[in-house]
Amino acid sequence: MTGSTNDYDDQSSRKRLAAATQYSDETIDLESIVVRYENRPDRCTITPRECPEAERMTTWLSANTSVVVDLADVR
Repeated sequence: MTGSTNDYDDQSSRKRLAAATQYSDETIDLESIVVRYENRPDRCTITPRECPEAERMTTWLSANTSVVVDLADVR
């Protein structure tokens, strides 16, 4: 055991980071969809704009709108 408190060791983290950086010049157009609720927090779901419908079911991220910020505001 490496002393890590999660399921990822340092070596696998470095491998994932190296794989991700090889695509750093690519851009992906995203779209956001906000669903407003009366009795619970509104939710924002972000998906790739050009994503086939079958992949869209597993390629998304949702969060409460209260935690979503404008990128320009946090730079």
